[in-house]
Amino acid sequence: MKLITEEIESVKIITEESDGKQSLYITGPFLQAEVTNRNNRCYPFQILEREVKRYNDNFIKKGRALGELGHPNGPTVNLDRVSHMITSLKPEGNNFIGKAKILDTPMGNIAKSLIESGVTLGVSTRGVGSLVEKNGIKYVADDFMLSTAADIVADPSAPDAFVQGIMEGKEWVWDGDILREMNASNTKKRIESLSRKKSLNERNKLKLLNDFLSNL
Repeated sequence: MKLITEEIESVKIITEESDGKQSLYITGPFLQAEVTNRNNRCYPFQILEREVKRYNDNFIKKGRALGELGHPNGPTVNLDRVSHMITSLKPEGNNFIGKAKILDTPMGNIAKSLIESGVTLGVSTRGVGSLVEKNGIKYVADDFMLSTAADIVADPSAPDAFVQGIMEGKEWVWDGDILREMNASNTKKRIESLSRKKSLNERNKLKLLNDFLSNL
C-alpha cells in the first residue's frame, strides 16, 4: 500500500480560554470527498466516512489523535515531533471539519511561535491505501486507512512532484497492528540484476529472501 498525503490550506487559528488558561487551536476542513484535488486524486465519501468514524472511535475519543509539525516520512506518529492533538473531526457536506489543540511540547511551541509571528500554516493528512485510475483520475480504493487526520505544514502549496517524491516513495504493509516499510522495489531490482547475470541460484534466492524479510 502507498502512503497517501493531502494538504489543505484553508485552516483558521482560534484561541479558547478554560479555567483562566488560553489554548491555541487550528480548525477547518481536514478531509474532502468527491472532488478531484490538485494531486489528481478523489476520495469517495463512503470511504472517508468509514475511516473518520474509525479514527474518531479509536483515536480522538481516547485522546490518542496526535499530529506532527512538518512532513513525516511514514504513516506512524513520531512522539518526539508531536505538536498538537486532534480533538474533533465531523462531516459537513462532503468535507470533514477538524479541530486540533496546539500542545505544550517542543514542536507545539515552535508551531505556536510561527502562528504568533504571522506565518501561514496548513494541514496535511496521512493514510495508506491503493489508487485506482479511471478516466485519468486516481480514486482512493476501499483498502484506504486514515493514519493521521492532520499534521501541521508550512508549505501547503508545495509542488505535487515534491510531495509525491518525499511522501509516496515507499510501500507499507500491515504487520498485526503495526505498519512497516516494505522494501520490495530494491529486492525486485536485485532479482532482475541477478537474473540477467544468470547468478540467481538457490543461495542467492535465500539471501534475497532474508534481506527482504529483515526490512519488513
